[in-house]
This record gives sequence, C-alpha cells and structure tokens, in this order.
Amino acid sequence: MAGRGDPPEGTPDGLPGGGEDEYRSVVFDESFVRAARLQEFSARERMGEHAQAVRSRSPGEDGAVARGGGSRQALLLVLLILLAFGTAIYLGVRNPYLPPADERAAPLRTTVVPLAPQRTVPGGEPARLFARGPAAEHRTGAAGINLPVAGRTSHFSESQVVTALGIAKDYLVASSLEPGVLSGATVRPARLLLDPDQLPQFDRSVETPADDGRHAEAGWLVRFDPRRAVLADPAVRVQGTLRFEETGPETLDVTADHTFTYALRAPGAPPERASLFTVQRQTHFRFDREDLRMHRTELLTSTVLAGPQACGADTTGSLTPLLAGAGVPEAGSARATDPYATARPAAPSLCGALAPGAQPSP
Repeated sequence: MAGRGDPPEGTPDGLPGGGEDEYRSVVFDESFVRAARLQEFSARERMGEHAQAVRSRSPGEDGAVARGGGSRQALLLVLLILLAFGTAIYLGVRNPYLPPADERAAPLRTTVVPLAPQRTVPGGEPARLFARGPAAEHRTGAAGINLPVAGRTSHFSESQVVTALGIAKDYLVASSLEPGVLSGATVRPARLLLDPDQLPQFDRSVETPADDGRHAEAGWLVRFDPRRAVLADPAVRVQGTLRFEETGPETLDVTADHTFTYALRAPGAPPERASLFTVQRQTHFRFDREDLRMHRTELLTSTVLAGPQACGADTTGSLTPLLAGAGVPEAGSARATDPYATARPAAPSLCGALAPGAQPSP
C-alpha cells in the first residue's frame, strides 16, 4: 500500500522518493542563493508592462555586509602590521644595548726597571733564604694570586667579573710561574691568552725586543736565560692583589699588583749557592665582552721592577739576575726601591737601587 505522500502507483522504478533522488546532489543553500548575480522577479512583478523576467543584483545587496566586514578586517590587519613594524624600528633606534663598534686593542706600553743591590748578593739553600727574607710568609705558586670578592657592576654581571679576574690570574700564572716560560723554552701558555690584535706586538717583543716602551719582552712575561740562571727551587713565592673596575658599558678593567720571588742558581752550581731574585709586576688588563667569551685579555700597561740586576743590564729581553756572591754594581744616585712594599713610589726611569731589606738577612 502506498504512503500518503506517494502516488497511487507507487514511486518510479520502485525506489523510495522516485526520481527525486537524482536531483538531491544539487543543493541550493542560502549562501549560494545570496551570492547569485541574477535574481528572478516575483509573479506580481512580472505582471507589469515591459517587465523583465530577471534583474542583476548590485554588489551591495545581501552579501554586502559580509564583504564589508571582510574589508574592515583586512584594513585592521594592515594597520596592525604597520604598527608592529613601526614599533620594531622605534625600539631598534632607542635600544641602548646595540653591539659596539669593532675596536682594535691598543698596544701594550711597558716599563722595565732593574734594581741594583747595595751589598753583595747573599747565597745559600733556597729554604733558608726564603725563611730569612721578606717572602717568608708568602704563599707558593698560583695559591699566592688570590681573587677578590667579586660583585656585579653597572653593565657586567657577577659571573662576568669572576671570569675577568680568572683570566687575569691565568695570565699571571702562565707568564710568571710556568716553568717552560721561565726557562725560555716556550711562550705559548701566555700567548694563547692574548687578544689577537696584540699578537704581532707580542711576537716582535719576543723575537726582536727593543727598548722603545712597546717591545720589552719582560713587559709581557718573566723569562731567564737558561745559560745564565736556572730555578734552584720550583716553588716560587707570590703575594699581591687584584682589583676590578668597570671603565665603560662595554669594558671591564682588572689591575694586578704582585711580587714574585724566585730562587735561582747558575747552571751547574750546587743548591746551596742559590740566591733570591724579586720581580714586582703591575699589570693593567682590559676585557670587552668578546674577550670574556673567548677567554682572552688585552694588556694596557706593564711596569716591572726586578732585581738584583746591574743598572747597565739589558732589560729588553730576558732578565739578567745577579747571582749569589756577585759584587755591588754601581747604582749611582738611584733611589732605593723596595719591591715588597705595598705603597710604592713611581718607578724610576732608568735604574733603581734594591733596598737592603728586600734581600735575605746575612
């Protein structure tokens, strides 16, 4: 029996809904109808004279609200992009932490002053000499280079300050305590810690030293001619201070002031013929952020007072110590200088007299 909505003879082909199924794939939803460019007039409108069956729809009808909303969204997006771009430019111009201009490291300025003894250089076993001299209470080796309490500065963090102090200590150890450097066998430990801009000056100072305030080898490191003096005791006595100071938004300075006391003897001489040799070094280090990152430093100034040496000694290359039993050289009217004193006067220009108290007591 046919349903109430079906024809008496049933649906065509015996299928529910009959032939209507073949048109069900064609769906005219609301959006399709609203987007149509042609619109059919109603039956009443077509009854008028010369009436047309269809008319063209203007872009402002029906879908105009949707298109207008899309235009406003596009305009808002453009404005947001322009605002973000302008903000980025503004912050870039006003940013106080822009990378600094690349500046080359300044050359090192050196001053090396020999200190002539005022009496015969005393000799003896190293332990007894140290015990009778001003270095008796000094610590041994790198333990004598103590780092100060570090804190942050205006533009450098505490960890960066600690790094700078550590590099300065590493350089002092490499250039003043490394046995291979002291004996003249190598300069590599100290050279590896220098800014590349200073390497040509360093190399020239080592290969062809000159008394010009820029190329004295002793300004960079402590070195003895192994044909004239060797270590009688590898335990070098050290005492001094390290200080740090921010000198600009991109530079951190460290000043080192240390006294190194070496027990030396002539090659082939017995240990009891040792004598003490004192080197007082004042070194001014500078670090920029790249130096801290690369674990290196720049040396700005280096002042070295070393004795006992003769006033006429060549101080441009290796140090030339006067050893045990050496007579008193002519010191002229040079002012007596104590390299162990914590408050030192300005370094003499050519030569100084080693204060008697700076040597072991007889």
